[in-house]
Formats: sequence, C-alpha cells, structure tokens
Amino acid sequence: MNYRHAFHAGNFADVFKHALLARLLVYLTRKDAPFRVIDTHAGEGAYDLASDEAGRTGEWVGGIGRLADLAGVDGETRDLLAPYLDCVGAFGEDGRAALYPGSPLIAARLARAQDRAIFCELRPDAFDALRYRFGRDERVKTIHIDGYTGLGAYVPPKERRGLVLIDPPFERTDEFAAMFSAFLGAYRKWPTGIYALWHPSKDARAERAFLDGFPREGVKRVLRLSLAVASGGEGLRRTGLVVVNPPYVFETEARRILGFLSPRLAQGTGAGFEMEWLAGE
Repeated sequence: MNYRHAFHAGNFADVFKHALLARLLVYLTRKDAPFRVIDTHAGEGAYDLASDEAGRTGEWVGGIGRLADLAGVDGETRDLLAPYLDCVGAFGEDGRAALYPGSPLIAARLARAQDRAIFCELRPDAFDALRYRFGRDERVKTIHIDGYTGLGAYVPPKERRGLVLIDPPFERTDEFAAMFSAFLGAYRKWPTGIYALWHPSKDARAERAFLDGFPREGVKRVLRLSLAVASGGEGLRRTGLVVVNPPYVFETEARRILGFLSPRLAQGTGAGFEMEWLAGE
C-alpha cells in the first residue's frame, strides 16, 4: 500500500480513463431511473496539481495540461469532452487545473439527486481524505474496505442500473488475476451492469491472459480500448480500459475521443489508439 496517486494525477492515463468514464456516466443520466456507481479503488477523490507530489513528477503537463486550450478543435469533439472538462474546471495561465478530479468527484458531479455512489478505499490516509470530501453528500457512501471485497458485497445494487469502475494501483504482482476474479464474481451476480476495468500496459503476457479471460468465461459484450503515447521510454507509455456492456453509442463516441487524444497526448513515436471487441459486437 505504497501507491499514492497524487504523483500521477492528471497524467495521460487519467485523461484517457476519465474522459471515457464521463461518457458512460452521461449515458446513464439519459433515463430518469436512478443508478448507482461503485468505485472499488477510489483514492482521495481529487488532487491538488500545485502540490509537492504533482510538482515532483509534472505528469499532469503531458496529460490534462494539453487540454487547457481547445482552440480549433471541432464542435462535436468539444461536446463529447465537455462533461469531463466541466468536472476539471478552469485552467490557470500555466495550463494547470486548480483541482484535478479523480473518478469519485467526476461521478458525484455527473450523478443526479436520485443517483447513489459507493466509494471504496483501503489506504487509511486516502480514505480519510475521501471521507472528508464526501462526508456531507447524502448520495455517497465512503467505505474503508478492500475494493475487491466491497464489490462482492455491494452488487447487485437495488437500483439495478449502474456502473462499476475497477481501477487498482497495480502494486500486487497478481493484480490482473485479482481484478478479473473480482469482476467475474460481480458479473455473475449482476450481468446487466456496466463495468469499466482500467489497467496499465507493461506486461504483455499478463495483459493478454487477462483479456482472453472475458470470452473464455462467457462475458457477452466486451469492448477493449487502449491508448499509447509512445512505444518506448521510461515509465508508463500505454494504458487500457475494458468496458463490459458498453452503451450502444459508446464505441462511436470513444473512437472520436481517442482519435483526438492520441495526437494531442503523444510523447514520441508509436503513439496511437486501438479498439477491439473481445466478445459481442
């Protein structure tokens, strides 16, 4: 439990993940019926990009910092990004957002009065920050619990509609296996929910075994998306998101968003994005 997202907040992987997460949440708001969001690894909820941690890495500069100026971007792309960027808020003159929203804050800002959220976090200091941030929001429950355990306990939600985000820190050597096992247990209890599973792309063999598990276990509609900012270099350069039961508009929207983000966030040769159906369409 040494991972602290404050060092990485607003980087390219966050932009990729959160821009797509916002589209999934927007889709859920198009029906009046309430929905529930379950975030298994919620972190602190939001991050100060002027903090020492963010300043030491500067990763936000190559991520959300590159979206500070959208002059010349076509209107359709701007509209697709608007819910996410509205959650980010205003940028300073240096291109820095004052407060970068983690997935819990994005979910809370896009959810309506009738919707509910459960945010799980195990790290004590991160949980304290999370609880403080959402302590007055009656729609939200913050739970100090291992997210995989929490997921098994909280599905299916009584609303029967909703989204599960599984976004672990990948500190464990068996994280892919643990994430897939937790997902599969939840999916078997609640096969109609939307599931978004984020992962870094560093170990090709482990990642492929993870992806192959979805069709092997009979998961019916599975869309894989990935974004690379370069083909080499130190640190994270490629990241992925697996979406189970994506809304029917999501593939088209995601393709346009990633077509914009790929050159905008590129850090070297080999930048690009991929989309493929692992099962279903």
